[in-house]
Amino acid sequence: MAIEIEKKFLVKGSPWIGAPFQILHQGYIAKEGKATVRVRTSQTQAWLTIKGRTADKSFSRLECEYDIPLQDAETMLKELASSDIISKKRYTLIHQGFEWTIDVFDGNNEGLVLAEIELPSEDTKFELPTWAYREVTFDHRFSNSSLSKLPWSSFCGEFSDE
Repeated sequence: MAIEIEKKFLVKGSPWIGAPFQILHQGYIAKEGKATVRVRTSQTQAWLTIKGRTADKSFSRLECEYDIPLQDAETMLKELASSDIISKKRYTLIHQGFEWTIDVFDGNNEGLVLAEIELPSEDTKFELPTWAYREVTFDHRFSNSSLSKLPWSSFCGEFSDE
């Protein structure tokens, strides 16, 4: 079973221009008790992901991800998702030896750009790129499951001065 150790940042500028990307759609089947169950599709693949909760002041959690048939995933998103479907382009960049993903959101979350870095441990040191300007790891509004229920358009005004 894998552990996800991830930090999340708001992005300024357009560092992703020219980087490879995937178009992703994801929805949440359940978010109860100790776990969240997500279905995600790309143009050619699909995954079912079960994520545990993070403890206070921690950014580590259990994550189990499984390949599933694309057609099954599309049906699950249509029939079982309990909130809005998240749509985004996911870009991949390498900065100082670490892989960063940059999500450029569409729909109700249009205008939101988030960068994520997955780390081997919580105490791993890394250099923050200049385009990653504000950490939002502990602001749960920026989790994709929260954004599917309370989209960026409903609270982006709080960040308009940045």
